[in-house]
Amino acid sequence: MKTRGLVFFCMFSALSSLYTQNPGAEGPPTISATSISLRGTPKYQPGFTRFDYVNPDAPKGGTLTYHAIGTYDNFHRYALRGSCAAGWEYFYDSLMTGSYDESDALYPLIAESLEYAADYSFIIFSIHPQAKDQEGQPITAEDAAFSFNTFYEKGVPHFKTYYNGVTVQVLSGNRVRFDLPEPGDKEKMLDLGGLAILPKRFWEEHDFSEPLATPPLGTGAYRVKDYKMGQYVILERVKDYWAADLPVNKGQYNFDAIRYDYYRDDTIALEAFKSGEYDIRSESDIEKWNTQYTGPAFTSGLLIKEEIPHAIPRPMSAFNFNVERPVFQDRRVRMALNYFLDFEWINKNLFYNQYTRTRSYFQNTEYAAAGLPSAAERRILEPIRDQIPAEVFTQAYNPPITDGSGFIRPQMREAMALFNEAGWELRQGKLVHKAGGEQMQFELLIYSPSSEKTAIPLQRNLARFGIVMHIRMVDVSQFVNRMRSRDYDMLDRGYSAASYPSSLLALAWHSDYMDSTYNLAGVRDPALDYLVEGIIAHQEDADALLAWGRALDRVLTWNHYVIPQWHTSQFRVAYNRKLHKPQVRPRYALGLHTWWIPQEP
Repeated sequence: MKTRGLVFFCMFSALSSLYTQNPGAEGPPTISATSISLRGTPKYQPGFTRFDYVNPDAPKGGTLTYHAIGTYDNFHRYALRGSCAAGWEYFYDSLMTGSYDESDALYPLIAESLEYAADYSFIIFSIHPQAKDQEGQPITAEDAAFSFNTFYEKGVPHFKTYYNGVTVQVLSGNRVRFDLPEPGDKEKMLDLGGLAILPKRFWEEHDFSEPLATPPLGTGAYRVKDYKMGQYVILERVKDYWAADLPVNKGQYNFDAIRYDYYRDDTIALEAFKSGEYDIRSESDIEKWNTQYTGPAFTSGLLIKEEIPHAIPRPMSAFNFNVERPVFQDRRVRMALNYFLDFEWINKNLFYNQYTRTRSYFQNTEYAAAGLPSAAERRILEPIRDQIPAEVFTQAYNPPITDGSGFIRPQMREAMALFNEAGWELRQGKLVHKAGGEQMQFELLIYSPSSEKTAIPLQRNLARFGIVMHIRMVDVSQFVNRMRSRDYDMLDRGYSAASYPSSLLALAWHSDYMDSTYNLAGVRDPALDYLVEGIIAHQEDADALLAWGRALDRVLTWNHYVIPQWHTSQFRVAYNRKLHKPQVRPRYALGLHTWWIPQEP
């Protein structure tokens, strides 16, 4: 479903589609707009009535039932601890929102328009006069200012770091202004459009940093109707939702209720789906998809199994090293361990040869580095030449390749050479440190049986070389808590995908965000800081951003912070035949938020 009300909105902004300038006023010229895009012009111009990928006549009604794995213990997504109930993305709307068929535009939601300085030193949002919270009370500029200050003072630490120096003031009942500490950062200015709006009158009575045992008052399209903590939660569509007919919402939020049932593990959940216990399921396990999506419900046509090709940017799914652990601090060790993942064997024996090896942090985009650096990339990389791997300049990165037979002795020889350089050697069938004599061993943290299935071949190959990899499976809550505190050696996780390099990369790779839960590798590197800062500074220059993005990709891949896994460029989805979908699918999503259930006359 489409994510709403995120603190960091995944689609950013730029040139206004409708603007006026006031050069005679004191200070920089001010531009007024109703929509905005980081580069170029928004696809949808003023006066648009809906997004192209919706059915504007989709009926409202029915219940959509999902599944979730594990449990939950609260209703507060932004708490500093705990595991939030599924469906939290429906609780809060943001000032502005994006479409799923472009990557860098924002359109009115709670804010009906905006004004900003031509030098990007401030931005003013005008709240829609009809905007209301879920109890029908007006949403005001006070709520917007309160929301920002609450996230800044009591939210996750990286919010305060990212927006350091930004101030907010209420100009009137429906106008709120944000001032940036320095002009010129258009992307950060417009990221404020993704601010989730909290009802001040509710949250000023609650501790924002702590989990919430009861459902909150929200500003979004759905609220909690019923729940049993840790077992299920039912959301109901707000019948008098003020924004239901806005162009950005037309043809969406069609279900009267959305239910999430929790299951202990995915094996049980799949059997429940085949029995009709819930309505839709996306499958990431190719073996299950090929062997277990069978039975009477599929034969009768009650359940539909569909593969839908797409060209959406793919995440860097990976086994993620925590480089703060001594065993992984040497790049040569990380590079050597990459040789033990036999993707070709896994793909043939577990995945029916339906996956492709991931080799970039910008997979399926033009920002994925290929070949040797261009002249523009070399100019970027030259100032940090002595801080980055030499291979960045001389070799195109590709993960190790095997013949798929399971025989990896040539790869093991490559690994042994690297281990020897890094101070490790084989003694009596064990890989031990030359100085201390301790055997190499570490723990892989996972929460899913499907992760265990793909980790065991890696574990087996490492064991042949005298390396012990313990596989530790925990429940989702423990996994999240340990991930947040970086309490792991290796994690089956990776990095999310985006259609272009943005300032959000700072959360994962810049030293200022060491406390960020996105910095899975625990990296603190001036060379990466330089590259991320260059990406942020060149958001409006398409050619420069291409070079900076590819340069970052090269440095990340050659530093071997992960063992890359694999990806597929298709959705694998099974669903109840009662669900209908528009003929047009959005470019960057499956578009479940646009589906509906036909209503009987």
